[in-house]
Amino acid sequence: MSFDQPLAPLPQEGLGFASAWPVRAGDVDPYSRLRLDAVARYLQDIAWEDLQSTFFHRTDPSWIVRRTVIDVVRPILWPDRVRLLRWCSALSTRWTNMRVRITSDAGGLIETEGFWININESTNMPTRISDEGLAHLGRTTDEHRLRWRPWLTDATPPESDTDLPFPVRTTDIDQFNHVNNAVYWQAVEHFLVDFPKLVAGPHRAVIEYMAPVLSREHISVRSRYEPGDRTGDPVLRLWFVVGGTTTTTVRIGPLAG
Repeated sequence: MSFDQPLAPLPQEGLGFASAWPVRAGDVDPYSRLRLDAVARYLQDIAWEDLQSTFFHRTDPSWIVRRTVIDVVRPILWPDRVRLLRWCSALSTRWTNMRVRITSDAGGLIETEGFWININESTNMPTRISDEGLAHLGRTTDEHRLRWRPWLTDATPPESDTDLPFPVRTTDIDQFNHVNNAVYWQAVEHFLVDFPKLVAGPHRAVIEYMAPVLSREHISVRSRYEPGDRTGDPVLRLWFVVGGTTTTTVRIGPLAG
């Protein structure tokens, strides 16, 4: 498994959970591009709708994200309307890969995949997915031995004067008392302003969460940009650091193929 790992194809026709809504003005940058943090919120929103539309809100109500992959094949611009299709592309007894395809009326296409972990509400620890849940998720995949393997393994660089603080607001905290996973993408967008060529063409953005960040903790973001040459593509890497510990890593680069 690596940064260039292809995402699973569409499931059998008629399977998966579908939803749709308009792109709102608060979802886009000054050039009307649907931002990555908005995409991450869309993934949360369709996950919530999916849970509420089935028995999952009773049997397996609490999930956290360990990794999100966002492949922007063709950008989505405001004003437009998006259609989302969500399905399980691999699973084990405690976690799943959930694919979401986002298309738009104007021809935009964003492919995503999230590594979701089922959580016990009392212990906040991974717990077994219900038998009913495993049967439901298994309708769209034959991969039932999913294992966690990190894609982003670059060592965190040393502290430097280019590190930027990322203040945590009270509105950034979710029901687990963690910084919500979509909030990290706001910092990613802050750095992308300086590297517009990275998002000018098809690109992949990957984020991996290694440890939660709690309210009132202080985050600094370390960055390294490699412009690329004849032997390599440009890439932006980010590390979120709290008290000397790296909690989250990000990599953005051109989409392979």
